[in-house]
Amino acid sequence: MEALEKIGQQVAENPVIIYMKGTPEFPQCGFSFRAVQALQACEVEFAHVNILADPEIFNALPKFADWPTFPQIYIDGELIGGCDITVEMYQKGELQTMASAAVAKAQEATD
Repeated sequence: MEALEKIGQQVAENPVIIYMKGTPEFPQCGFSFRAVQALQACEVEFAHVNILADPEIFNALPKFADWPTFPQIYIDGELIGGCDITVEMYQKGELQTMASAAVAKAQEATD
């Protein structure tokens, strides 16, 4: 599978997913750390991809949504943005609403 197809499948299959440097348990950069903190504070399950462990994903991801930096957070198949946007949305209460709705929608689809 091509890297762009793989990313598309991951984004489609996970209501909330973060492409980050490292893992939620061990972020490898401050931006990934802050974005994960915001997602964890929403108290929803989210998937993650360590872009440092997958060079093909690392190289293809900026092309996928025309977003050049990491981390990248997708909710309900849409790019939300990176660290700053995610933290700002969390502070406004928008991230929690959006993430919860995406997870609930995915659950309804599987029930």
